[in-house]
Amino acid sequence: MGIAALISGASRLLTHRSAYRGPQVLTAEEFQHAAICERMRVDRNGSVLSVLTIALPARRASARDCKQFLAMLAERLRLTDTVGALADGRFGVLLPDTPESGAWKVAADLCDPFVPGNDRPHCEVVVYPDDQRDNEGFPAPEDSVSGISFSETPSSDAFFALRVSPWKRLFDIVGASAGLVLTSPLIAGAALAVKLTSPGAAFFLQEREGLGGKRFQILKLRTMRSDAESFKDDLRMHSEQDGPAFKMTNDPRVTWVGKWLRKTSIDELPQLWNVLRGEMSLVGPRPLPTQESQECCSWQRQRLQVLPGLTCIWQIRGRNVVSFEEWIRMDLRYIRRRSLWYDLQLVLATVPAIVFSKGPR
Repeated sequence: MGIAALISGASRLLTHRSAYRGPQVLTAEEFQHAAICERMRVDRNGSVLSVLTIALPARRASARDCKQFLAMLAERLRLTDTVGALADGRFGVLLPDTPESGAWKVAADLCDPFVPGNDRPHCEVVVYPDDQRDNEGFPAPEDSVSGISFSETPSSDAFFALRVSPWKRLFDIVGASAGLVLTSPLIAGAALAVKLTSPGAAFFLQEREGLGGKRFQILKLRTMRSDAESFKDDLRMHSEQDGPAFKMTNDPRVTWVGKWLRKTSIDELPQLWNVLRGEMSLVGPRPLPTQESQECCSWQRQRLQVLPGLTCIWQIRGRNVVSFEEWIRMDLRYIRRRSLWYDLQLVLATVPAIVFSKGPR
């Protein structure tokens, strides 16, 4: 009986409350919602959240083993803790107001009844925010987690990342493929113009943070002089955007061809390739350069829950006038409202928004 039977067994047990006194086990969707709510609570009150994930070995995944393990959870956990299933078949436990060391202590207590070796559960601990991790690093001190099977702790950004739905991936593949076919002559002509008017490569690669904080190389047509990055720190004081993002209307590093490419957003068209690769989406929060993204505070990094995109609400309604905080709130508004119809609306609204935009890019 595999790990999937563990979750199935938990669900069956929960339908017979008279014979079972263990904790309520949320579905994967319910647990994800509960985790996001706890994250928002931490953002408001400045506390800490630890998430313990537990994978039982396949040989210990029978209905009887499931019942025994859930009974142990009931004995060990607090009323404020939440147990749920993860999409990959593991158990997840939300431990509010619990530091990393406390989460590893819970893991040790739960693993203690198991025989050391391959029959022990495999545990991970995610801490939010990430800067609340114990100074000792991962995991907790050796003597408190002896015998636990664990792997390197993932970042909270990766844990809170939302699954890319099939409809969105299909929409991206169809849209990006059609877009590349239709705009390839335009991209080629623009690349030639960049190459003929400015020394350096026609295309520009820059590291950005995407879904779950995963880094990728964004592809753009080069609009600045080839040594532009070396002047960025000197120009920081002239940025017209508050917060970590850098925006400047009359950036002296931009070439004359680059100004036209930026005005029309033609320089962004090569990112259709990033969309095809699954690193970006047609619609989603614009990916920030890695350094700028890492300077965002914890609540602002909620934008990393979804794939970054070519366009989003900010490009259409706020790129000229809004503060960085309002920009992020627009991104979070999109995350809550995202749907196929809403994505289509934003794509169709992007072209006129670009034509009439006068703000910094």
